[in-house]
Amino acid sequence: MGLFTKDIKTMDDLLVHGLKDMYYAESQIVKSLPKLIDKATNRELTKGLSDHLEETKNQITRLDQVFKKLGQQPQGIQCPAIDGLISEADQVAGEVEDKQVLDAAVIGAAQSVEHYEIARYGTLIAWADELGRNDVVRLLTTNLNEEKAADKKLSNVALRKGVNRKAAS
Repeated sequence: MGLFTKDIKTMDDLLVHGLKDMYYAESQIVKSLPKLIDKATNRELTKGLSDHLEETKNQITRLDQVFKKLGQQPQGIQCPAIDGLISEADQVAGEVEDKQVLDAAVIGAAQSVEHYEIARYGTLIAWADELGRNDVVRLLTTNLNEEKAADKKLSNVALRKGVNRKAAS
């Protein structure tokens, strides 16, 4: 079921489709984050990514709750966007030999994923709000806030903790 197929007839259908997209995305992130964690050399970056891996597992649990509230079975549908972002992260991280440049690349790749998640959760929240699903909005907002916090932490490691500065020197 693609985004612009006839399978989506109502706003409820659109919301469920978007939730399936995010369920798949979060599941793929749980599988791919350990690779980035292994590649990272900066201690704070490694810790931040490890912490976010645990948050992501909790986000999947919240998505399970959202599906249940909507009377749906939790499931994902393939998301070419997240597959592309993860593939790009793997490719870029595999091409960088300098460890400090590698850390900057890992941060950039992780932030690309965070920005995608922030955009998708924002949209899902808007749709759920329009449908009067405050119970769903609360759960999705918690996920969104965690994604925004993760992005901010990555920026902090890149800028204030000097990863980008070290990579440039």
